[in-house]
Amino acid sequence: MALDLKYMTGFGNEFDTEALAGALPLGQFSPQKVNYHLYAEQFNVTAFTAPRCDNRRNWFYRIRPSVVQGEYQAMDNGLIRTAPITEAMAPPTMLRWDPVELPTEDTDFVDGLVTMAANGSANTQVGVGVHIYAINRSMEQRYFYNADGEMLFVPQLGELLLNTECGKLAIKPGEIAVIPRGIKFAVELLSDTARGYICENYGQPYVLAERGPVGANGFANDRDFHYPVACYEDLEGDFELIAKFNGNLFRCDIGHSPLDVVAWTGNSAPYKYDLARFNVINSVSFDHPDPSIFTVLTSPSGTPGVANVDFAIFPPRWMVAENTFRPPYYHRNMMSEYMGLIHGVYDAKETGFVPGGSSLHNCMSPHGPEAGVFEKASNAALSPQRYDNTLAFMFESRYIFSPTRYALEGKERQTDYSACWRNISKKFTG
Repeated sequence: MALDLKYMTGFGNEFDTEALAGALPLGQFSPQKVNYHLYAEQFNVTAFTAPRCDNRRNWFYRIRPSVVQGEYQAMDNGLIRTAPITEAMAPPTMLRWDPVELPTEDTDFVDGLVTMAANGSANTQVGVGVHIYAINRSMEQRYFYNADGEMLFVPQLGELLLNTECGKLAIKPGEIAVIPRGIKFAVELLSDTARGYICENYGQPYVLAERGPVGANGFANDRDFHYPVACYEDLEGDFELIAKFNGNLFRCDIGHSPLDVVAWTGNSAPYKYDLARFNVINSVSFDHPDPSIFTVLTSPSGTPGVANVDFAIFPPRWMVAENTFRPPYYHRNMMSEYMGLIHGVYDAKETGFVPGGSSLHNCMSPHGPEAGVFEKASNAALSPQRYDNTLAFMFESRYIFSPTRYALEGKERQTDYSACWRNISKKFTG
């Protein structure tokens, strides 16, 4: 399917976009009468009085205000869970999973979500939820919004078109997209099937990682983030609006498409980013830098330098360090790490960690390269090496991830994961 989509660029910018000329008012956000008989509606994802640098809001100029909808009714949550997770005990065990199977029955985005783990509390706006989506059908006559957090999409298989109140975003493996808390959208399938990861961020909205001594360049650059232009649906009929609210799913009938925004202005819109544009900074002398140096986006917590969640990637790159062990070293740390693999092979786990799969190493749980990787890396020639055909990522959080019962008991769990370290031999010569 050929798409001719137009985007605006820049991270966190204040944008103006209109699908009809003159739909955006000039001089004030909510005039007595808006052109085309549109309704003005403000949309806030931060408190009204948040500092200017942190304040995020849009003004929508839409065909109908959002209050024109039916009464909500609770619906089955399926395999969707929200923090705090109390249905299963979180073990310190290192965990790993095979990919969630693609569905054989008709399954759209809402029906195809499976929660693997979560931490914090959605109600207190702390922590994150980690989900897998596996789908084979577009959302038809139904729309969705999440009042609990913003949603970071990490596609692993297949292409999606995200139809949102602000416009359209097309994403494929190697790209990511973020939909802010509360934005209504529908997921359209551009391939036969699709699978990927979702990080549901209950905390502060994502921002770009600070560069520190790296300086003005490196990591992710503002100009490479793309935002949709206004594109509205003027449709009437029998539609369903689904809300994720305080950990539960609710539905209501709605007689029109809620994606009826003709124009908008603001800085809280969905955006996409091509991970190939991340400017990797790496060691050129010795030792392995901490994974924080690969951070694309971060959700700050109340403690400076300690993230609610970091989104870090491990993309194709050169390794040129001398006289050092190149793969990730054995370590224990206070941050908890949920990893996924988009394609290729991750350098510390050459077997068992496959595209579409994931792993979880919680706070102070030891982890590192499997036995075979250690032997190989310890004896490798230390010439420059290109890590190609690989793209892994990590959701790293200051809060311990609690796996769901499905994650702990489902068929995807690799119950023999810890065996990859059992052949590590004693080499002590003292």
